[in-house]
Amino acid sequence: MDQTDLHVVATRGELVEAIHPVSAAVVDADDRLLAVARDGGPVTWWRSAAKPFQALPMVQDGAADRFGLTDREIALACASHSSEAVHLEVIEGFLAKVGLTEEQLACGIHTPLSPAVAKEVARGTVTMTPKWSNCSGKHAGMLALARHHGWPLAGYNEDAHPVQQRIAAEISRWTDAPIEKIAKGVDGCAATCFGLPLRRMALAYARFGASREPAAQRILQAMMGHPELVGGSGRLCTDLMAAWPGRVMAKIGADGVYCAALPALGIGLALKVIDGDMRASGIALLAILRELVARLPGVQAPEYPFEPLAGYAVQPIRNTRGTTTGEFRAEGGLRFFRT
Repeated sequence: MDQTDLHVVATRGELVEAIHPVSAAVVDADDRLLAVARDGGPVTWWRSAAKPFQALPMVQDGAADRFGLTDREIALACASHSSEAVHLEVIEGFLAKVGLTEEQLACGIHTPLSPAVAKEVARGTVTMTPKWSNCSGKHAGMLALARHHGWPLAGYNEDAHPVQQRIAAEISRWTDAPIEKIAKGVDGCAATCFGLPLRRMALAYARFGASREPAAQRILQAMMGHPELVGGSGRLCTDLMAAWPGRVMAKIGADGVYCAALPALGIGLALKVIDGDMRASGIALLAILRELVARLPGVQAPEYPFEPLAGYAVQPIRNTRGTTTGEFRAEGGLRFFRT
């Protein structure tokens, strides 16, 4: 393997036991490619990293204002939340404002992303319902959009529904990808998901961070202002935005996807761990951010501290007795075209 290529390794003792290759693209708001890992990556599914753009029509078309949604509900519409008490509280209020019940959510039920909450579920002390889904906020936002326009609520998650068509148009606008060129599939939460090159995803994040459009600014500020609702306790999305207040908007996607906008620098990035390893995606994100902070002009390094995030950058591997046997860490890096 070319050592200049970004990858995440898992070690055991002195040996590398596994290698997780990473593709990435870094783009500015004018669609200038600044750096890549490998070739910038193939077309891949955007998964939950698309959520800020899936929430945009809800804000842009006036549904958020009509139903009196606050920044907390807007942040949750963009979230892959951890099913913690605060997330359940916000989704309950969100549904009540729009006049919905959680039975109308098409997202289904899954194991909570929070290990602590998942343990409670495993002990049988709580009963999960659709609001526990990490995507319940996204689905509430889609239903709010449907109710606002008078569209049918049934089937709102299906590609042929006006909600999904409206979202697809917004995805196309921000990525500069013609709708007919955007791959479509069914996400894990049963809503439409979108397949695009990483460069298109990175462009959307760069533009989003730099946008003066009121709807984009409102979502950006909601996410950065309420990072605890975007992810949860012990989640990189949350802790990164808390450590770099107002300077980063980050969103994870399933199967090794991560995207981020650095509004003050006018850039966006998107990465995909090629084998889909979720443990590796946050490590790769921090490795890329570290390179960008070191290489890009005009960066005030103290404003982008990595010390609070050290536990995410290099992660210990432990055996069943709690003994450290190795670690996950990033190696290699980006290829820059301009700085």
